[in-house]
Amino acid sequence: MTRFWYVIDNIESYICRTLLAIFVCLLFLQVIVRTLFDFSFSWVEELSIYMFVWFVFFGASYAAKKGAHNRVTFQFKFLPPGAIKYIEAFADLFWVFFNVYFVYLSIDFIFNKMNRFQSSQTMGFHLSWVYIVLPIAFSLMTFRVLQVNYKKIILGEDLRDPDAIDLEEVRAGTTKPEQEKT
Repeated sequence: MTRFWYVIDNIESYICRTLLAIFVCLLFLQVIVRTLFDFSFSWVEELSIYMFVWFVFFGASYAAKKGAHNRVTFQFKFLPPGAIKYIEAFADLFWVFFNVYFVYLSIDFIFNKMNRFQSSQTMGFHLSWVYIVLPIAFSLMTFRVLQVNYKKIILGEDLRDPDAIDLEEVRAGTTKPEQEKT
């Protein structure tokens, strides 16, 4: 059962890896076919675009899970370290409210306001299959934002931004505390 929860906890990573591998292979195939046979598949570019859009939204959810999303942090230099996680959590509440509202709007659009006959240009399927990524990814992103704040505030875990970790520390296999960095 732990394997199941591990996969669920890393679902965005698996989805992003799969989408990236498939659309890169499809685009590579398209380049080879165009170059060697002077022919192209009309559906490859369209499918690659849709897969890239899905990749972006699930990647945003993955970034939220890792705490690696863009954030203005200059003002935190003037605050005590203990207050920063609570201020970030308060700011994340606005993000959660936006996500919940966006999920509502996207579901309303997909199921109520979208043209019933709007379909993909070359592949022919209904575009609601493309737009369904919006409520799924934003719901998952909301869950991840709440999960990160739970880990920071309730469990007291130090979730550092992956970009903040020095490459030399990773190569050495150890990470130094933030105070020792120069």
